[in-house]
Amino acid sequence: MNIFGRIIQYSRPYWLRIFISALASGLVGAMDGAFAYLVEPLLKQIFATKDLTIFALLPFGVILLFMIRAGCRFLNDYFIRTAGELAVRSIRNEIYENSMSLGLRHYNSNATGALMSRILNDVGAMQGGIGNVVTSLFREGLSAVSLLAVIFYRNWLLALIAFVVIPLTVYPAQKIGKRIKRLSSQSQIKMADLSSLLQESFSGIKVIKAFGLENSSVQRFRTVTDDYYEFIRRSIKYNAISAPITELITSFGIAAVIWAGGSMVMRGTMSAAEFFSFITAMILVYKPIKTLNGAYNILQASAGAAVRVFEVIDQHPDIIDAADARALESCQGTVEFRNVSFRYDEEYILRNISLRADRNQVIALVGPSGGGKTTLVSLIPRFYDVCEGEVLIDDHDIRSLTMVSLVNQIALVDQETTLFNETIANNIRYGKPGAPLEEVVQAATAAFAHDFIMQLPEGYDTNIGDRGVRLSGGQRQRICIARALLKNAPILILDEATSALDTESEQMVQNALDNLMANRTTFVIAHRLSTVLHADKILVLEGGRVVESGSHGDLLKTCGLYSRLYSLQFGDRDATESICEP
Repeated sequence: MNIFGRIIQYSRPYWLRIFISALASGLVGAMDGAFAYLVEPLLKQIFATKDLTIFALLPFGVILLFMIRAGCRFLNDYFIRTAGELAVRSIRNEIYENSMSLGLRHYNSNATGALMSRILNDVGAMQGGIGNVVTSLFREGLSAVSLLAVIFYRNWLLALIAFVVIPLTVYPAQKIGKRIKRLSSQSQIKMADLSSLLQESFSGIKVIKAFGLENSSVQRFRTVTDDYYEFIRRSIKYNAISAPITELITSFGIAAVIWAGGSMVMRGTMSAAEFFSFITAMILVYKPIKTLNGAYNILQASAGAAVRVFEVIDQHPDIIDAADARALESCQGTVEFRNVSFRYDEEYILRNISLRADRNQVIALVGPSGGGKTTLVSLIPRFYDVCEGEVLIDDHDIRSLTMVSLVNQIALVDQETTLFNETIANNIRYGKPGAPLEEVVQAATAAFAHDFIMQLPEGYDTNIGDRGVRLSGGQRQRICIARALLKNAPILILDEATSALDTESEQMVQNALDNLMANRTTFVIAHRLSTVLHADKILVLEGGRVVESGSHGDLLKTCGLYSRLYSLQFGDRDATESICEP
């Protein structure tokens, strides 16, 4: 009921639609009761008094009644389902909004496909609960109430006999409903696995083709769909058995009424018309009761999906503004790490890192993979918070600043060229939303991207496809650099910005990066040491610690890890050894 209450909360803003639907539902339900009630007097009037006028008008009355009923059903279905869709829209918007506020830890611990499944499949499963259950509560509920009123009015004793079996349907309905809820939740997990597999397969189709993994991918997909089917099959089984059990139990009530009512008619204590009216109402009332029972099963299935949806909505961001956070109005670009340590769970990734980068300085981070370089620069925009120590910008602890003002001072160019299925101009505008085309062109020109953009069919209005697949690696990277140039932030982070490029593209991108790095405090992560030879300071990270620091020339003389990396990359072992000789 708590889950259902939360679902209903999302429908409250659309109370007018629900009210119109409820009013129409009430009319439909009242007509069911009126139809059952009027059977007895109409039969008496027609067959007892031979009233041919009423007999002649009866077919037109039936058609008119069903026309009104059809109009009411349309209003009921239209307004309740649109209210349900609007409520689902609100839920989707909220789960997406909350997902955007969560930190990178959340995304690192959940597959992309699983996160997509929560928003698409799980919310879609909830949709049936909102529309179907509310419709059933109003229309079938009011119909059942009106018919029950007729039944008890006609003969309260027969009514008690008819419905003494109804409580017996509650226990199996609850047991079946709980199993459906559990199976629904499990099937949504399997659907999330399916979504994850699809996302991985389509994004990695080049690797699948290159290694001839089509058959194994198909087999893996079939295994997941088989698992999903198994849970759905069991859910279908319990849904299918619910109605027969209800009908079987209620048949005892119907049989008892036929026996008792027939006896009354034969004794003369009840007329045949009254008995026929009672039987009509009783048969009609079992239908909405059965529908309500089915709605309960749908509600349980929706609740299973809703639990997974509310798990995301109820998650709180791990990176938030402090209560007294202040905006960083202007930034000189000085960045300092003071005894910084960071860990994922219990495993330390960084230990006791201290460094300072002044305005216009270039700080290079090099070292073996897994040394903590990317994690270190990720602490600057607060993708993660330090576990020990502090990170400062212009002598302000970044945790004391508002997130909006902090990220406004930082531009990122990552090794993963993240572009969107948008026009080139709009992809560049991610650096400064709403920027005029003139500024976009200036940024693209500085990034050496303008010329190739103008050669495209629609220039800056060219849609570049999913993840920019219509562009080469060097072109995608220069679009990302143009985005960072347009942002014009005083602090710049370059994470392997040229690692995946050929020599010609690398030179073009490096020229664009030189323009981008001008007058900025820059952190450069690079495995290609050729790109950091002229850095003001090079830090060598290994095992989460700074093991060496200094300029290129100084580090070569120390004959440490940097010197070994340099000789391995440039094959100049003899020259390196001569420098290292005492």
